[in-house]
Amino acid sequence: MSNWRVSSFGGVLLAGYFIPTWATIAWHIVTSPVRGLFERPTVSVALYATDHLQLPTMAAVRFAWFLALGRLTVVAFFALFILLTLRSFIRKQGSGSEALAIALTIGSIISFGSMILASQVGEIEALRLHASELLAMIGTGVVMLFDVPAQPRAVAAPADLPVEESQLSYDS
Repeated sequence: MSNWRVSSFGGVLLAGYFIPTWATIAWHIVTSPVRGLFERPTVSVALYATDHLQLPTMAAVRFAWFLALGRLTVVAFFALFILLTLRSFIRKQGSGSEALAIALTIGSIISFGSMILASQVGEIEALRLHASELLAMIGTGVVMLFDVPAQPRAVAAPADLPVEESQLSYDS
């Protein structure tokens, strides 16, 4: 664990939350699109789409599937990050920072949009849920920006060492 960065550890913790939670939400939407769309994690998006955009039922179902696809994409990138991180832990090289960055970007966009829609329809509990998810993802993203990988210690440069003339056998 000596080669782990703070952002890798934070990413693993986020993946531990987002993979089961968002996969369950997406599964509920896939199995029953209308009912899954109107559950607590997506009710703000559903209310905005049906009330403000006045989407008909089939358009709302397609919208729900699109939302489920977005959430499953985030789940897939978090899972890829976990696999790459475990692989780097075993092989002692590389990391899955790119997969984590993609998951954080797409997830932040979904959470931010859901938060804005929750504020528009007045769903305070959904607003709190999406705001906390967004803050967790943005926090890990900020840590990723400033958490540089450890550099190996440099040995003293040849200019810093005292220079002695070498005595070669043909100089005599």
